[in-house]
Amino acid sequence: MLAIEISSFGGPEVLVPVERPLPVPQAGEVLIKVTAAGVNRPDALQRRGGYAPPPGASDIPGLEVAGTIVDVPGNGLAGWRAGDEVCALVAGGGYAEFCAAPAVQCLPVPRRLDLVAAGAIPETAFTVWNNVFDRGRLKPGEWILIHGGSSGIGTLAIQLAHVLGSRVLATAGSAEKCAACERLGAERAINYRETDFVEAVREATGGRGVDVILDIVGGDYLRRNIDVLAVEGRLVQIALQAGPTAQLNMAPLLAKRLTITASTLRARSVEEKGVLAAAVRSNVWPLLESGAVKPIIHTTFPLRAAADAHRLLESSQHIGKIVLVA
Repeated sequence: MLAIEISSFGGPEVLVPVERPLPVPQAGEVLIKVTAAGVNRPDALQRRGGYAPPPGASDIPGLEVAGTIVDVPGNGLAGWRAGDEVCALVAGGGYAEFCAAPAVQCLPVPRRLDLVAAGAIPETAFTVWNNVFDRGRLKPGEWILIHGGSSGIGTLAIQLAHVLGSRVLATAGSAEKCAACERLGAERAINYRETDFVEAVREATGGRGVDVILDIVGGDYLRRNIDVLAVEGRLVQIALQAGPTAQLNMAPLLAKRLTITASTLRARSVEEKGVLAAAVRSNVWPLLESGAVKPIIHTTFPLRAAADAHRLLESSQHIGKIVLVA
């Protein structure tokens, strides 16, 4: 099969098309003929040598796929059959023509969506549901601030929070990106290159602050995030684009009874991801199938052009997801 290999750690040019043997699905897995694979920031981090696959995972990048099941060892597994169209969260191996995936991490392609759109969903949906609604405990009527609102994570988080009854603020890096966030349901999108988001959030909430922050930035955003959290607020950290260290004044945590939580998804057990898959299917899939929420796809690239997809990803000139088409 055609696959994309990381030939050495470095820039997008190290992503090289190669021939690889088809993966052999193990017990509890299915083999998927891949139609589409989402491109995500962790893929670029792995390419640069900063995010190694967990033990036993493929060294091929790619954390989400959509396609058609072609092999189900054991004559049937968790209700899946050869010919079923699915999308799946995987721990690696997505940038290839075939990918093995744990059966419990597979979900049916939502009605109304094709396989290319479905390839943009799993990693984003699992991440958003777990962090915004499980860990962040966002409730209807509460305020949420979503940093990186025009990213794949951000565009889905805005839609889900808005549709489920919360009040949404977002940050983004251009007027075009801010307008996109507002079309998706943000009451206000703040251009962080021009406006201090701390003052903008205080203004939008009448000085109250927000109940939940979903942050991909880290670094010196920590102090500013704490400044704009309301009493009993929750900061959910899911990436560290500005670095992993920051100074923290703990006094506001005590005074406002704040919670700081963080998570990664890739290294969790199959069992944990299976539980999360069931929650996503129950809570997110109906909204996708009704059209209330949709994946925002900026563009697609052929699988062989994965390096070009990464160049676009790291330019930050896109809104929503980038998808490879096998």
